[in-house]
Amino acid sequence: MKLIKTNPVNVISSVILLAATLSVSSQVLAAPYAYVPNEKDGTVTVIDTETDKVVNTLPKKGAFGKKIQAVAMDPSGKKLYVVVRDKNAVAVVNLEKGKQERLIVVGDEPEGITVSPDGTTLAACLEEENAVSFVDLKKFKVTHTSKTQGKNPEHCEFSIDGQWLLASNEESGDVDVFDVATHQSVHLIKATKHPRGIGFTPDGKFAYIANEAANLVEVVSVGDWGVLHRIPVGLRSNGVKVSHDGRRVYISNGGDGNVSVIDTATNTVIATVAVGQRPWNMALTPDGKKLYVANGRSNSVSVIDTTDNKHITDIPVGNLPWGVVIH
Repeated sequence: MKLIKTNPVNVISSVILLAATLSVSSQVLAAPYAYVPNEKDGTVTVIDTETDKVVNTLPKKGAFGKKIQAVAMDPSGKKLYVVVRDKNAVAVVNLEKGKQERLIVVGDEPEGITVSPDGTTLAACLEEENAVSFVDLKKFKVTHTSKTQGKNPEHCEFSIDGQWLLASNEESGDVDVFDVATHQSVHLIKATKHPRGIGFTPDGKFAYIANEAANLVEVVSVGDWGVLHRIPVGLRSNGVKVSHDGRRVYISNGGDGNVSVIDTATNTVIATVAVGQRPWNMALTPDGKKLYVANGRSNSVSVIDTTDNKHITDIPVGNLPWGVVIH
């Protein structure tokens, strides 16, 4: 019998390579998770988007606070940011450990938050301060708190290239445009009435803004900030989500309990899908095949098949779900 000599270094290298390959494969095969902040419970429900089953609740014990609202995801998927309104702060949650790492005080009455495309900055809308706080996510510190021109900012959204930040103002009925480089509001978009959710198209050319009291969506040209179209949707339109390919825009209608589907080629509503009571903020799976809608008054998340624009199922979550983020 002939013995084959092996190089220990090569064997070790092969084992490391195999382990790395298996690790990557398991990550690729793992379904994305939906994270749902439950405003009244102070917890976040975690849903496996492959099975549409609840698999976890964060934190494991207790609550992040007495009132939580928006959530945002670090692009790496390792950290979740949660607005803890009763503490005027944003909790930084380590998703690998499933627990809060730190609490960043951002200002008076934060509601909406968003993370820049490069993952370096978090912006928080401060309703009572009429301001936006910018947080350095490397140092986890507020670097600027900048006044809005409008009153009562609720939702914040970075543009696709990270150059602009839009903040919708509930009380004054307009939308601030911040130059991110200077952290200053440089323009005010006059909305029809009570702007809420904001979504940018993937090409960065347009922003879709829901107007809750006017029951419509305004299409705004990025750069000159002119209103190009006004699209009638449902009663108390609030949340906005743009598809990954930019062909569709989804609008949650809080008063009607449904979601309007807009074709961006014609800027017309092509479908209306019934969901739960007071649908609010939404998120799409990475493949764009399913839309998850938080139903604030039904304590559930509705799942929509975006290919057929059909309601698939409702997933029970906590009390007063505020929105959804998926990674």
